[in-house]
Amino acid sequence: MSSPVDAVVEVHTTQDGRTALLAYSALDRFRRCCGGRKPWVAVSYATLEALHTASPFDLVLLDIVMPDALRIEAVL
Repeated sequence: MSSPVDAVVEVHTTQDGRTALLAYSALDRFRRCCGGRKPWVAVSYATLEALHTASPFDLVLLDIVMPDALRIEAVL
């Protein structure tokens, strides 16, 4: 398992050109929306400011289903 300090902030561009940080309200929702093998890290709400400084984003989107091309599924 990787250390949280190795985490990479992943932002996505919306159709109108804004940058969005995706957040998930529970681990099961994250896995369902992003795939079973997509790396993840849990952060506190207070950490969002530090994330924003490191990798600026315009908005936070909650529980968004990722397109198939960006999903990382478990290998059976």
